Amino acid sequence: MTALAAIHVARKQLGLDEDTYRAVLVRVTGKTSAGDMTEAERQQVLGAFREHGFKPAKVALDGPFAKKLQALWIAGWNLGLVRDRRDSAMLAFVARVTGIEHTRFLRNAADARKAIEALKSWTARAGVDWSDGEHMTAWLRGPGGKIARAQWTLLNGGFDFASFKTFVEDHAFNPINQMTAREWAGVMNTLGERIRKMVP
Repeated sequence: MTALAAIHVARKQLGLDEDTYRAVLVRVTGKTSAGDMTEAERQQVLGAFREHGFKPAKVALDGPFAKKLQALWIAGWNLGLVRDRRDSAMLAFVARVTGIEHTRFLRNAADARKAIEALKSWTARAGVDWSDGEHMTAWLRGPGGKIARAQWTLLNGGFDFASFKTFVEDHAFNPINQMTAREWAGVMNTLGERIRKMVP
């Protein structure tokens, strides 16, 4: 949902009549119309509405590429790159990269690839090696192992497989080469908490 649409939802949710609504706009931005505002001004208005009880609806993600984009966004969060974990922040990123406002409208693989590759490139700068190959050990073939390895390297200033393996298996209670995607998610979230504590 755009900020402009959210302002109109907030007005309805708060039950503001025309005069009260315009008075809030003028008090916050000096403008009488949300349509004439900059994006920053609209965000200020939304902030004022939140102070008065507006609760934005949770953004529902859907579309064929939504899960992959969300997983990459959370990977960025767990690597300390993304400051705002919310789906709405991820949707804003997708809109900037593709010009498409919501994952539900992201149907073309070429458009989706722009956002996916942008996120992969971003996480690669933090050390995620996205390359694949039959020579790779089983735990490194999926995204969970790749991201967790980069996290471990960031936290420890280098990668030592023995200590990493011990941590992973103690956390998941499963041999590293038999880890499920859900178990890797738990490892990544734990390591992400540690990384975020290091980020100023």
